[in-house]
Amino acid sequence: MKSTEKSNFKTRYSVGQEIVYPIQGVGHIQSIEERPFREEVLLYYIIYLEVTDMTIMVPVDRADELGIRPIVSRREAQKALKLISEDYEPIPADWKMRYQMNLDLLKKGSVLDIATVVRALYHRSQIKELPILERKLYDNALKLLVDEISFSLNKNKEEVEKIIFIKLEVT
Repeated sequence: MKSTEKSNFKTRYSVGQEIVYPIQGVGHIQSIEERPFREEVLLYYIIYLEVTDMTIMVPVDRADELGIRPIVSRREAQKALKLISEDYEPIPADWKMRYQMNLDLLKKGSVLDIATVVRALYHRSQIKELPILERKLYDNALKLLVDEISFSLNKNKEEVEKIIFIKLEVT
C-alpha cells in the first residue's frame, strides 16, 4: 500500500467499545486512526488501558492475531466465576513448569483460562508461598479477571473481588 492510498481494512471494533487485550487487561477504544508506518498508511485502534494508565496503538489487521477480543457476556462471566469454585487438577510442584503453563494460559486470554490460573495459583498459595514471579503472575491474573468480570456484570471491582474470593474459599 502506498502512502497515498487509504487503508481498506474492515474494523471489527468501534470507538467507545471495551475490549480485552490478553495479559494487558481491559481497554477502551478511543479512536481508530490511520498512521504512517514505513512506506504504508495503516489503520490502528487507539486503546486506553486504565489498569496501567497507558494508551497503545494496535494495527487493526493484527488485532485478532494479538488476541484482542470483546468483553465476555454476562453468561461467560458467570461461567468463569463458577469455574473458580469447582474442583481443580493439582498443578506441577516444579514452579518453573507451573509458571510457564500458567503464563501460556494467560496469553491465550480467554476469561476461563484466566479463571483457571487464578484458581490454581490461589490454591497453591494456600499450601506454600508462591515464588515472586509466580506471585506477580497470580496478582496480574486476578486483576485481569476482576476487571473483565466487573465490566461484564456491570459491578464495581471491589464487589467482584469479594465474589471471587468467596468462590475460591468454597473449594
